[in-house]
Amino acid sequence: MNWISNYVRPKINSLFSRREVPENLWTKCSECGTMLFHRELAENLNVCSNCDHHMAISPRDRFKALFDSGIFTEVKVPEPVVDPLHFKDQKKYPDRLKAAQKTTGEKEAMLVAEGEMGRTPIVAVAQDFSFMAGSMGMYVGNAILAAAERAVKLKRPLVLFSAAGGARMQEGILSLMQMPRTTVAVQMLKEARLPYVVVLTHPTTGGVTASYAMLGDVQISEPNALICFAGPRVIEQTIREKLPEGFQRAEYLLDHGMLDRVTHRKQMRDELTNILRMLTGQSPAVKGDLPAPTAPEPAPVPPAPAAG
Repeated sequence: MNWISNYVRPKINSLFSRREVPENLWTKCSECGTMLFHRELAENLNVCSNCDHHMAISPRDRFKALFDSGIFTEVKVPEPVVDPLHFKDQKKYPDRLKAAQKTTGEKEAMLVAEGEMGRTPIVAVAQDFSFMAGSMGMYVGNAILAAAERAVKLKRPLVLFSAAGGARMQEGILSLMQMPRTTVAVQMLKEARLPYVVVLTHPTTGGVTASYAMLGDVQISEPNALICFAGPRVIEQTIREKLPEGFQRAEYLLDHGMLDRVTHRKQMRDELTNILRMLTGQSPAVKGDLPAPTAPEPAPVPPAPAAG
């Protein structure tokens, strides 16, 4: 055994070799280009600390910030038939689903949960744009129906966070059928006289905008979110005209009466709590409102020794 090549050289190389820095420690803001440390970005709810650009956030991280103490219970969603059309483009549809599940760690593009937000019991639904662009398929339709049925059963408001590129082409007409199905789910809430509040996030487009995303009793949006049916590029190519600055963005739609609020992500929890408590006839939320501490039970008194 050559101890110089087998021991000494690797030891020297390890001392002088460059240490690799993990690529996922920093995120570049797509709006201003600032490099953001991942922990600081997560603490700021994926909002750029330099330009205030709202980046995508997963439903699970959103719910941790939304619910009291980050505690929530997932609502079970019925499983639809996988690949009903046996669709294949560059990849088979089941392979695309598996890749998206591996990337996101989630089963599908929508998460349903229940819990308390500012001491207000709610049911919440959120779409994950990183899962096949948050596309609306049969699972998403099932998720909204399950959320509406759970809200009606528990007599709770429903809050929905939309983020989608439209209907899922791999499910064809079956994905388009979710538009009337989700409209029925919203009607269930209205008949039960329960509030339905929609928070539109970037981007919300296509058949999602044409159905449940625009049927809320109150329509809120995050800043600068793209909200549309057909995108601005498609419209410009069709009418051959330049669109106004900020067209189809949240602030433009607020000015033209399509939205009720444009709210910063860090203020969203308080805004939703106030709106829902007002719509349900409850008193305003109190900051730091916690259950009163319970007095400890007195220790049992040992019996007195018998005389004698």
